[in-house]
Amino acid sequence: MTGFPPTPAFPVTRMRRTRTQNWLRRLVRENQLTVDDLIWPIFVVEGAGKRQPVPSMPGVERLSIDMLAEEVGQAKELGIPAVAVFPYTEDNLKTPDGREAVNGDNLVCRSVREIKKHVHDMGVLCDVALDPYNSDGHDGIVKNGIIVNDETVEILCQQSIVQAQAGCDVIAPSDMMDGRVGAIRKALDAHGFQDVTIMAYAAKYASAFYGPFRDAVGSGGTLTGDKKTYQMDPGNIDEALREVALDIAEGADMVMVKPGLPYLDVVSRVKRQFGVPTYAYNVSGEYAMLRAASQQGWLDYPSAMMEMLTGFKRAGADGILTYAARDAAKILRAG
Repeated sequence: MTGFPPTPAFPVTRMRRTRTQNWLRRLVRENQLTVDDLIWPIFVVEGAGKRQPVPSMPGVERLSIDMLAEEVGQAKELGIPAVAVFPYTEDNLKTPDGREAVNGDNLVCRSVREIKKHVHDMGVLCDVALDPYNSDGHDGIVKNGIIVNDETVEILCQQSIVQAQAGCDVIAPSDMMDGRVGAIRKALDAHGFQDVTIMAYAAKYASAFYGPFRDAVGSGGTLTGDKKTYQMDPGNIDEALREVALDIAEGADMVMVKPGLPYLDVVSRVKRQFGVPTYAYNVSGEYAMLRAASQQGWLDYPSAMMEMLTGFKRAGADGILTYAARDAAKILRAG
């Protein structure tokens, strides 16, 4: 095998020797998933006492703000280090300019304040993009059928500032506009938020695996056209490396590849080439496929889920955003 010293042939070498006992398999395991690798995405909705199941994502619910402290507190007790907050925005708040995104009292900002008030030492990540607030369902402003870059970046900077003011720890721009990371870094620093971290969705592909997420945030029904003019072509990997390099140069502290499973090669290349904290998003379609197959009795969900998440670690991911975070954390705690 290339890169390895010569190995004595069978029977001197018996590869099964180190597989004979559980303790021995654990001892020689090369990649280990831990609870420290997990970020739990949560969906929030207006109102009180609400738990709204997302039909296309079995086991996932939209939660009203008053439910957050208990749910996020349970995640903390499981050892999960951070949550990511995504809003379900009512249609009457969606506008062509996505102005609700910069409202310091919007659903996300109120949710962040609630989490920070009641759950200490829990990281909070906020998505920066306009799709939950844009009446066209796009991550940026649409003019004459074109998603405009520079005007969108100006609003993303304002969105980042109000989220930081609410207490967000990690700003995560997912829009894929050119130059947004540098602009956001400059805006945060100018407002005294030098310690707020940026996790850039550096290589985000125009994927078919986002459908259930769009159901969860209510943007699927409003989306006009597609996102191929700003999200990446699934056939490209060199382009992904250029995107990552640009985001790092602009001030990204961490980078993300999205989706996860179809792009493990990208995760691996990014981690090897740049050596920066690298994350993968185990997106809604990936999660939904696993759940649906499990409901049909075709897969064992806990086993397949843990195998899937371990695959992200093997590819080089330092962490994983996954809707299965709490399920995985319970299994890891049980040993």
